[in-house]
Amino acid sequence: MARPAESPAPESTSHRRAPDFFIVGHTKSGTTALWNMVRRHPRVHMPRKEPWFFAQEVHPPAAPRPEGTGRTPKNLDEYLSLFEGATPEQRIGEASCLYLWSHTAAQGIADVQPDARIIAVLREPASFLRSLHLQFVQVYIEPETNLRKAIELEPERRQGRHLPSNPYWPGATLYSEHVHYVEQLRRYHSLFGEEQVLVLAYEDFRRDNEATVRKVWRFLDLDDSPRVVVRDANPTVRVRSRRLYALMHTLAAGEGAVPRAVQAAARTIAPRRLTRESAMAIRDRVFYGSPPPPDEELTLELRHRFKGEVVALSEYLGRDFVTLWGYDRID
Repeated sequence: MARPAESPAPESTSHRRAPDFFIVGHTKSGTTALWNMVRRHPRVHMPRKEPWFFAQEVHPPAAPRPEGTGRTPKNLDEYLSLFEGATPEQRIGEASCLYLWSHTAAQGIADVQPDARIIAVLREPASFLRSLHLQFVQVYIEPETNLRKAIELEPERRQGRHLPSNPYWPGATLYSEHVHYVEQLRRYHSLFGEEQVLVLAYEDFRRDNEATVRKVWRFLDLDDSPRVVVRDANPTVRVRSRRLYALMHTLAAGEGAVPRAVQAAARTIAPRRLTRESAMAIRDRVFYGSPPPPDEELTLELRHRFKGEVVALSEYLGRDFVTLWGYDRID
């Protein structure tokens, strides 16, 4: 995989402040829920999630992005303008779950804010990839609905074949590239030092949301006594029908005369008091279902494949992820 272009150089930004901390990922590892809870501290200011500015692999800003994620800022000044609502006493934070996967984000963050605190969330690899694949199918990145087949496509995708048509995140469906935990963490440790990087386990967060959020607040030198508002977010789901979902995706994009006509008709017949949240809840009931049970045979294969990475991670961080994730029971 070719190395991406260099991160954007700092520009003149007048009096604008850069973020003090970053939640860098991984995707489908509780980052949305963590962002939702951490930002409710009165001394924290975090705007919309996923600016993606420092992940140069997902540029240009004009590339299509999933619903609700906005667009990538065009330059540093535009990026810093996202945080203008912060008061002087607040910590500014940013959350983009691609930053841990990205080869450019760590250096880009260090260039703009060398004193930044970094928060990474890691998840057991087999569970992570299953959830990631379901998410990619849901947001129209991955056309192959079978995880085993999607993983088997990796060699051809590295050669530029069978790539998804959506251009905003090239390389996303090379699933094994997401499970380079030690390499990913080293990029941040080499630039920020161990005291500036907090590594969390997704399983700890799921087990005790409140304790994890308070740990993050303490890491940011904040009072950890405010009430923690527990919020679930971005659950793993299954798309009920690829064909129906594709039609919905086309209509939502509003491309062409027919989608625009359908959108106009929908606005005419929809109840006046139907909120965006209500509309999305209806959509979710129609298009999404509970995820299928894991393929146990594939799960075991993936756990064998990634056991070396889990052992290396345990040695690197000095924490027993082998036992935490059940890899001690794998021969």
